[in-house]
Amino acid sequence: MILFKRKSKEDDFVDDGRVIASMNIDGMRRSIFRRTAFDEFGLKSEKTELRKLSKTERRSLLIGVIVSHIVFAAAVFGSFALFILFCTKIWFKY
Repeated sequence: MILFKRKSKEDDFVDDGRVIASMNIDGMRRSIFRRTAFDEFGLKSEKTELRKLSKTERRSLLIGVIVSHIVFAAAVFGSFALFILFCTKIWFKY
C-alpha cells in the first residue's frame, strides 16, 4: 500500500511570468529583484521625477527631522531615568 505519491518532474510548477495581482505601488521604488523580461508595462527601468525643494522647505524639513529625533531621544532617556528611579527607590529598597 502506497500512502504518498511521489512527485514526478512533470508535476512541478512552471512560472509563465503572467501577473495575477500587481503589487506595485505608485511612488515607491521597485524591489532590487527585478523581472525585466516580464514587466507589466514593458519598461526596463523606472524613471522617477526629482522634486526641487525651495530653501524654506528644506529648512523646515531639516528642523522637523531634528525635532523628531530630539523628542524620541527625550522619551528614551526619560524612560531610562524613570526605570533607574524605580530601581533605587522601590525595587532595591527591600
